Amino acid sequence: MKLELHVRGGCFAETLQHYAERRFRFALRRFSHHIRRLQIHIEDLNGPRGGVDKQCRILAAVAPSGTLVVEERDARVYEAMDRAADRLRRRVRRDMKRRQVLRRGKGHGRSIRYPGTIEYSEAEA
Repeated sequence: MKLELHVRGGCFAETLQHYAERRFRFALRRFSHHIRRLQIHIEDLNGPRGGVDKQCRILAAVAPSGTLVVEERDARVYEAMDRAADRLRRRVRRDMKRRQVLRRGKGHGRSIRYPGTIEYSEAEA
């Protein structure tokens, strides 16, 4: 999993880089073989005026799915990153679970107990 951090605004890029690597690798360690690249964009939308203006936007290139995008805003950049990491983990897990169900053939109305069509022979009728 390749991690790229892009910071715009008055944030400390080096400190955020270490925190982002630790936080996202921990949150996504279970799915790391499916995630090719994470692009994390941190931006201070309002500048020095304050408020709920720290935005964390994540673009995750997931192997079978394509690109997943998660965006969070908070007054503090670390909390925005934490919430974005949790949301991304849940989305990747849901996506992997969906693919697993489709791969096994479930979700299409078929089951072992009640197959779609039943054929009778003349001896049974």
